[in-house]
Amino acid sequence: MPRTVVVTGSGSGIGAALTALLRARGDRVVGVDLKGGDIDADLATPEGRADAATAAGDAADGVVDAVVTCAGTSVPGRATVSVNYFGSTAFLTALRPALAAAEQPRAVAIGSISGTQPNDPDVVAACLAGDETTALDRADRALAEERGRQLYPSSKAALAHWARTTAVTEEWAGAGIALNVVAPGIVLTPMSAGLFDDPAMRAVMDAAVPMPLNGYSRPEDIARAVLFLASPDNTHITGQVLYVDGGAEATLRGPGTF
Repeated sequence: MPRTVVVTGSGSGIGAALTALLRARGDRVVGVDLKGGDIDADLATPEGRADAATAAGDAADGVVDAVVTCAGTSVPGRATVSVNYFGSTAFLTALRPALAAAEQPRAVAIGSISGTQPNDPDVVAACLAGDETTALDRADRALAEERGRQLYPSSKAALAHWARTTAVTEEWAGAGIALNVVAPGIVLTPMSAGLFDDPAMRAVMDAAVPMPLNGYSRPEDIARAVLFLASPDNTHITGQVLYVDGGAEATLRGPGTF
């Protein structure tokens, strides 16, 4: 049976690839993006998230089979925290009742291999406390101290921690909602294309994220993994961070972390 899937960041990258795969198999997608989505919304603000979730729930008549949060930014700034973390967690939480109303509900957030890398503990702690004001204050401090590049791994580490904590609660697992994170390695997108043209930058990326299996991935490669986790075929996987990274996480952290 066709399913109704809400996808944030549906207009580009992984979100666009996932939207195409879902629609190709006959599912209905309610796309959320800053501009050009079925629902236009700014997920950097509490009001934008709340309005988007309400609109998505209304569009699905109160029953959502799956939610996938792909919207995010890697540019160092406040939005790295407000969109990547709160834009996922608050949006998923707001749509939890609509998910619980479905027969086989699933939720997937897009994380990153960078979530395993050094971060700002104060930003992570504020995110996990649900304190967006403090999280943004700590982000401002990191930017002022020229540590802005820590914000992306901070947001993704916090997202993975939230998902693993939340997934096994009565409100989620108890309601039959599987909640997981897909963490890509380096993905070839139009936004990142310029980086691959610079040999020096490419060497830096390869050292930071070594991908021995098949090298860099395409958005479709990540979308296919999401497709399974968001489907009824996934009956028992929840609270997991699935690294779709060509072996980068196993290379960097070794066999002792699993």
